[in-house]
Amino acid sequence: MAILGEREQQLIDAIVERELDMFLAVDNLGGPAGCQQRPDSFRAMRWMTHSVFPAEYLESWLGDLETAGEQGLNLMTVKYARMDDLIPRENRSPLVDDVAEVEFRWMQELRQESPESFRGGDGEGFRRYLSCELETLSQRTLQIYQRVVAEAVEQGRNLARERYENFRARFKRQDAPAGE
Repeated sequence: MAILGEREQQLIDAIVERELDMFLAVDNLGGPAGCQQRPDSFRAMRWMTHSVFPAEYLESWLGDLETAGEQGLNLMTVKYARMDDLIPRENRSPLVDDVAEVEFRWMQELRQESPESFRGGDGEGFRRYLSCELETLSQRTLQIYQRVVAEAVEQGRNLARERYENFRARFKRQDAPAGE
């Protein structure tokens, strides 16, 4: 497990709480989604997502979330509306597709290594989810994310694997979120 510094952990905690507030405020077609009833699972999964990033990325993403909140914009609503094709793609940065492709390949590697852990589908749902999430990042945050991914590729690392290793190390205890 990557050892997170105190600053990184504080940033992740702040990010996840802002993301959770936005997530819980998403007005789903057909009423609240089941996953909105499990905030601890949301926190755990979002912690895992962010656990591989340096403070520079975390600070930038937190700033994006704060700016969006000040503008009355719910980035989770935007992400899910994009996933359902309810709104057009506005962020056309090629970095979105570049980062999503690398992350997709990393997930495919994990699927091959542990098929029992990643059942169903061909991974395209993950690619779509991630692409729509990446579209909500500011250009600065997206550039930092892309740099982190490029450095990981250069070093032969797989950030998806590292996320799952971090998750298992942190939540292997009895207090692991149910259903995750």
